[in-house]
This record gives sequence, structure tokens and C-alpha cells, in this order.
Amino acid sequence: MFIAEGTDGVTVAARWDRLPVAETARLADVPAANVGDALQRMTVMDGGMRLVTEGAALRGNALTVDVRSGDNLAIHRALDEAQPGDVLVVNGRGDPTRALIGDLIGEIMVNAGVVGAVVDGAVRDVRALSGMGLAVYARAITPAGPFKHGPGSIGSPVAVGGVVVAAGDVLVGDADGVVVVPRHRVPQVVAALDGIVEGEAALRERILAARAGGAAVAG
Repeated sequence: MFIAEGTDGVTVAARWDRLPVAETARLADVPAANVGDALQRMTVMDGGMRLVTEGAALRGNALTVDVRSGDNLAIHRALDEAQPGDVLVVNGRGDPTRALIGDLIGEIMVNAGVVGAVVDGAVRDVRALSGMGLAVYARAITPAGPFKHGPGSIGSPVAVGGVVVAAGDVLVGDADGVVVVPRHRVPQVVAALDGIVEGEAALRERILAARAGGAAVAG
């Protein structure tokens, strides 16, 4: 993969593949837990990555960003590369002391069609980000702003929430957390979901039947 380095020390991968929105839409309204089950729970981000905005589910292609702790210059630069349906996925080194994303970046995200962000670090202005309809996950919230010195990289694999994410992978998130679907495994996951849902439904019916039977005996 060819990497170009700017004068600000931010490197950008020449290109990466994304799935069309119609393909990622096949994962719409699917619980993150079911997607994780389809992947044998191997690409589920750790519980420290929490949904900090309200009422928004996440689904889209990863736009990966690697930054130095507390510095968001590369995030600003990444939004120049953004396409509709992207999700910012930021390795912020788990630093809780400086917010890497706030309402101003949120406005740029909305303008670019970016649907959300997963930040292994801190964010701020969460009420405003919620009002924009963005799904934002982060390890921490703080009012402290970031530095903008660099360096950083865009489009290279990053480690976020204990999972390696490549540019173009698909992110699925809800109130439970975030699951990474490697781009080449999306068809496999979609094919497995019906069986997982049917298996859970059958088990739920047996549980309810057992409860009803117990209630009848008690009566």
C-alpha cells in the first residue's frame, strides 16, 4: 500500500476499498450482539468503548485514523478523505485527558456524510453530537480540548477497543457496543444471521413455555 506523507507529518494511504451502502445496509437493524455471535465473538470491541450519544445506531465503512495522544490534527485531515457512509475509527491511545472530537468536527462529519465515530480516547460536546444524529463511541468524555500538531496516519490498520480495524471494514454498533466485520466477511456474516436469530427465537419459546408450565403447576 502506497503511503503519502504530508508536510504536517500526517500520512495518508493512497486508496482502500469500501463496500457500497447497499451492502452495508444488509446489516441494518441487526443487534451488535448477533453480529458478534456470527464472528465467534472475536472482533467485538471491549466494554470500555461506550455509546456516548443518544438514540443512534452505527453502521458504516471504517475510515481509520491513528493519532498521538491528545492530538486530532490527523482527524481533521481524515475528513478530507471521507465518503458518505464512513465511520471515523480513531486510535487515540486510550487517552482520557484530551477530547479528540467535539461539535465542530461533528459539523464537518455531517457535511461529509460520516455517520459516526469510534474513538479509543476521549470526546466532548456529546449533547451537540447527539443533536446531529451522530453515533459516537468513546472511552472517555472530557471538556478539555486537543492539540493540533500531528503526526498521524489515515487509512492504515489501527487498534481500537482491543480489535484491529482495517480501512473499509464494516462497523456495527448499538447500545451494547461495537463489532468490527472484516470487509471480506460481510457476506458470511449476513448468511449466518438468520440461523442465529432463529436459534434464539426457538430458545426463547422454550423458556417461555417452561415458565408458563411452571405457572400452571403453581396455580
